Amino acid sequence: MKKIIATLLIGLLGSLQFAGLAIAQSGPLRIEITKGVIEPIPYAVPAFIAETSGAGQLAQDISDVVAADLSGTGLFRQIPKDAFISTITNFASPVQFADWKAINAQALISGAVSVDGGGNISVKFRVYDVFSGQELGNGLRFRGTRDGWRRMAHKVADAVYSRITGESGYFDSRVVYVSETGPKNDRKKRLAIMDYDGAGLKFLTDSNSIVLAPRFSPTGDRVLYTSYETGFPRVFVLDVGSVTRRALEDQAGTMSFAPRFSPDGNDVVFSITEGGNSDIYRMNIASGRRARLTSAPSIETAPSFSPDGNKIVFESDRSGTQQLYVMSATGGQAQRISFGQGRYGTPVWSPRGDLIAFTKQNKGRFHIGVMRIDGSEERLLTASFLDEGPTWSPNGRVIMFTRETQGAKGSASLYSVDVSGRNLKPVRTQGGGSDPSWSPLQQ
Repeated sequence: MKKIIATLLIGLLGSLQFAGLAIAQSGPLRIEITKGVIEPIPYAVPAFIAETSGAGQLAQDISDVVAADLSGTGLFRQIPKDAFISTITNFASPVQFADWKAINAQALISGAVSVDGGGNISVKFRVYDVFSGQELGNGLRFRGTRDGWRRMAHKVADAVYSRITGESGYFDSRVVYVSETGPKNDRKKRLAIMDYDGAGLKFLTDSNSIVLAPRFSPTGDRVLYTSYETGFPRVFVLDVGSVTRRALEDQAGTMSFAPRFSPDGNDVVFSITEGGNSDIYRMNIASGRRARLTSAPSIETAPSFSPDGNKIVFESDRSGTQQLYVMSATGGQAQRISFGQGRYGTPVWSPRGDLIAFTKQNKGRFHIGVMRIDGSEERLLTASFLDEGPTWSPNGRVIMFTRETQGAKGSASLYSVDVSGRNLKPVRTQGGGSDPSWSPLQQ
């Protein structure tokens, strides 16, 4: 994995003076996401400055990715460059805040890129609250190899997002999903991994066998998935770096599926079907020891740990219809939490621990929704012919899922929506896509 080093620009801070500028607002620039944001904050991001020869295109590309990340959240609106009154030609020069206020830029992001003799690049940036004339946080510099420039851009965008919202970002992350090609009656499926925005696509398996439900480990270095390569569904664990895999569970006469990691990455919960009955099991990856967590004459599947590892939410039809239940991570009595109309499935606990995302089918429509962990305050975020399989962004603010269109030529693709139900949009993939799983932020 490419290493990126971040340092503070402490030495440069003294060269910039903003005293005497008018302060047009009483507090620092801040988006309160929890209150719901209807009007995006206008911001300006001039092309980053190329400080060395050979850095020109990189500087432009990095500032473009930063802008795409921020605008893609729906929380920010980029001001077109042809509206700029002044621009920034030197990273150390004082900012002409009056010019940026005149075009109503509430935030300004400046940056510079250099390339050293060894081909490594350095990216530094600052973010300003234009109306208060103050810098938000300290400047940062990222250093790394040239082919890691997109990650540096995502890290800049994560830092800007964090300073304005007060929350962690999600741009320096990846998504593993099932890539789909071919007609609906002969669909080829294989595992693929990409940056959260669709760049850097890489295939992890071939298309010789059906694969389902990939799930990232808490450290992003392994992926669990279900494969039919033996003719029966089996859970495999794949090392992302070496692209090597092994069957996690291979007991004759059984089928295993719907796996998820525990928060510490040491255990896996999944379903095993044996003798026509499906129950949930927990397995320690190192020892292979497994424990049965449910024992009911019903279909128990789609388990997902709470972030503290103490509880598991899962789906079951023990009440006669498919509903959501919560139990201890060691098994025992389960409590039903879904009581609305329709069927509920594929629950996923939020990284924040406060919400559970789910798929709901009701009156011929599918929805992605969220509810509190006790089942209260259910909210449906989407509606379509077929929406399913939610996965949370690392900061718990965005949900990615599969949307499938109707008909013989129907296809599956990835979409995202924020937790308030705003900013519904497709996710760029090469061909069709389904079953996304969002990684944690990369280290």
